[in-house]
Amino acid sequence: MSEKQSKPAGGGPGSGRGGRRPGSGRPPGRKDNKTLELEAAAKKYAGDALKALAHIAKLGKNESARVSAAIALLDRGYGRPRQAIEHSGEGGGPIAVTVTRRVVRNSADADR
Repeated sequence: MSEKQSKPAGGGPGSGRGGRRPGSGRPPGRKDNKTLELEAAAKKYAGDALKALAHIAKLGKNESARVSAAIALLDRGYGRPRQAIEHSGEGGGPIAVTVTRRVVRNSADADR
């Protein structure tokens, strides 16, 4: 029997086909086709959406609507502001790190 005939058919165990292989699949970070289609459809309305936000920012009926619209416009134009993160411990000192180590012994080891 030749090697090709001895392998199970259908990609089962031992067939050499199946499972994740190096280089297979969509590369990390690449968007799938559905996401790309949705983005393209949304971009068709981007101009109208920006005009509506600008209109609300200028002529909105209440202040919270105007502020929200202005923030949305700035976020799209300049990106969202970075969040400040504190990298120090209490009172501006170093960050305290506590390491706890637990040793578990078998009862057979305790007799030795």
